[in-house]
Amino acid sequence: MSSTFTFGSYVAGTSALHRLDPRTKLLLGVAFLVLVLQARDFTGLLPSLVAIVSLYACARITPARALRALAPTLGIVVLVSLLRLFTQQGGTTLVSWGIIEVSTGSLHAAALTAARITLMMLGMALITMVTPTLDLTEALEALISPLARFGVPAHELGMIAGIALRFVPQLVAEMHDIRLAQQSRGARLAGSPVRGIRQVSSVAIPLMAGVFRHAETLSEAMDARCYHGRQGRTTLRPLRLGTRDAVAALAYVVLLAMTLAINALG
Repeated sequence: MSSTFTFGSYVAGTSALHRLDPRTKLLLGVAFLVLVLQARDFTGLLPSLVAIVSLYACARITPARALRALAPTLGIVVLVSLLRLFTQQGGTTLVSWGIIEVSTGSLHAAALTAARITLMMLGMALITMVTPTLDLTEALEALISPLARFGVPAHELGMIAGIALRFVPQLVAEMHDIRLAQQSRGARLAGSPVRGIRQVSSVAIPLMAGVFRHAETLSEAMDARCYHGRQGRTTLRPLRLGTRDAVAALAYVVLLAMTLAINALG
């Protein structure tokens, strides 16, 4: 499990995406989410789809690895799509059973929502795969550092985000190990939903105990290294914006213009 879980895991490389300033990647990542939400239909999503495929190819990340990065978020995609399927109606009614109704409009809305969320997840997963966790932490801290004058703990927030990203793959791997260990002891974790709910504590309780154990170990390690926040801290590679960051920003502007043009023509 740990070898196949890639959401939040850095993939080493020397591509142009890897060499971008992490602040640029974070800002353009958020801007990409806005861009996907701007698309009104599937045609409007085409520029974003082409961009995502091109970026993964540029980063030399295989389609199989991209799909593995998306796998942990498929539950969110399915849940939100189902909500759209049963809440937004229009067009010809296909199925009507009590309060449940499915129409051509709801199918279109559900499919469009699934496509949007999938593209958004692929975009955010790409950022984590081409940027080391420490770089993401420094970038987030640098972006919110102007708020420090208003009392916002910029360094602490950046550190929390970095720790959370780094622990996601580890916690998923630990959950997989706990599941296998409980199954070897005779726990039935598969089968009916009711049985799954009854047995969830056999995985959740050891996992939560492991989370607290890791947190305590990390706290002791930081104390042993005399960690005291941002004060007196330096960086090995200071963040600097370059020509490639300007090119990336320009490419996003072109992508946004194409999406808006498709919306206007549609």
